[in-house]
Amino acid sequence: MSSELEFLSRRVASGKMSRRDFLGRAAALGVTATFANTLLDTAARAQGPKKGGALKMGLVGGESTNSLDPGQWLTQVPQNFGLTWGETMIVQSPEDGSAQPVLCESWEASDDAAEWRFKIRKGVTFHNGKDMTPEDVAQTFRRHSDEKTKSAALGVLTDIDQISVDGDNVVFKLKRGNADLPLLLTDYHLVIQPNGGMDDPTAGIGTGPYKVEVNEPGVRHMSVKYDGYWRDDVGHVDSVEVIVMNDATARMSALQSGQVHIINRVEPKVVALLKRAPGVVVESVPSKGHYVFIMHCNTAPFDNWDLRMALKLAIDREQMVNQILQGHASLGNDFPINKSYALFPDGIEQRAYDPEKAAFHYKKSGHSGPVLLRTSDVAFPGAVDAAQLYQQQAAKAGITLEIKREPGDGYWNEVWNKLPFCASYWGGRPTQDSMYSTAYIADADWNDTRFFNEKFDKIILEARAELDNAKRAEMYREAAMIVRDDGGLILPMFNDFLDGHREEVKGWVLDPNHETSNLRAAIRVWLDNA
Repeated sequence: MSSELEFLSRRVASGKMSRRDFLGRAAALGVTATFANTLLDTAARAQGPKKGGALKMGLVGGESTNSLDPGQWLTQVPQNFGLTWGETMIVQSPEDGSAQPVLCESWEASDDAAEWRFKIRKGVTFHNGKDMTPEDVAQTFRRHSDEKTKSAALGVLTDIDQISVDGDNVVFKLKRGNADLPLLLTDYHLVIQPNGGMDDPTAGIGTGPYKVEVNEPGVRHMSVKYDGYWRDDVGHVDSVEVIVMNDATARMSALQSGQVHIINRVEPKVVALLKRAPGVVVESVPSKGHYVFIMHCNTAPFDNWDLRMALKLAIDREQMVNQILQGHASLGNDFPINKSYALFPDGIEQRAYDPEKAAFHYKKSGHSGPVLLRTSDVAFPGAVDAAQLYQQQAAKAGITLEIKREPGDGYWNEVWNKLPFCASYWGGRPTQDSMYSTAYIADADWNDTRFFNEKFDKIILEARAELDNAKRAEMYREAAMIVRDDGGLILPMFNDFLDGHREEVKGWVLDPNHETSNLRAAIRVWLDNA
């Protein structure tokens, strides 16, 4: 059976058999869809990537306020487009989550993990024709780690004390040991720029396989092949166009009609329908990403612990997973870590839907009247439906949620991290430390629950320098419990990443580190009809 499927998979890769027919034959032979798709991906890569063609992506997550400054990338359009022209020093492996070198060749650490030396790759040029130097790399990290920066990467770089250049090496001296540093440096905001972006972070000049050609925030972006690119295993198409499509129906229609080759954020409720469409493939991978409702702990009425607890108990997570995401998710437990992370704290009791207990805490809070919850189509797939379902669930506890549907354009600048109760999402981070440091320690720029807890901060800082994994795991368990029980996070579900693409898109890499193949689908895939 295996040899027959391998033969058929090669026929698909060579264009002599449709993917749909192959999957039907595989199902008849009792083979799972996951294994069958793996065979197809392997066969496509064995055929070798084809060069050329114009790749088009229709993506949610674009706004008129988007910037080319990597430190300001909040949503999917600037992130996906940015990683066509920009590169990080390190990337996280899709297979095992390990740190893999990109713009550096290697690294080494002192015994206490407080000093790190990264050897910078030679022979790499920026799109302005200048050689990338260790000083450019050092300046990039100096910009993002400066306490006055507005970069979203600041939270994961706060432990850096000094950055220097020693020959071909960039040397980081930390305030305390951190065994996770290489993984922290995979953050997609940390694109290496000429002089670190100190001169103009919005110039859109990087070292990636494509260079910026069109930049129309909220509408479309285009990058074209950079002839001086340093490697040949990525960047197969001639150009990448990213079209902003915040409407889910418009994205699906564009994919079905062939207007675009790739879309993100396939709504779970249409997965089965889309899979039946001719020439369409849906990729699904479990993730660290999570869909949430966030409360500002320092803003009335959410500064009341009993009200926060009432709202956490008034949501039915299982119904949310099954009804909103059609099972393409796993249950959340009001802390932002799942089993995808190393040192995941097993054994924490799953918070259950309990209207009676929610009613008790709601009455104890003394609050009366509706609680305003803001949501939007761009918050996450099904966010409006999720808010309305939450409204019905909370009503059984005597809690009245008033749902306000906000426009997509401006949501991430005018609602999220500004107003006290709203729907949101997080794509996850490489490590527990980076997730907590980005959004939960007191001075994090993206502390979107306004969570200020000295004990929690102390635990995260101590865990960061702890090299004994058993001790570190216990610290992370305590940190999770603090966020779960005291924080402003309502986390009903960890989403699967659901992306769609045309059948002629080959070489897709299933990558759990972020949607659209860790935001790098555009540089990894090729077009079979090119």
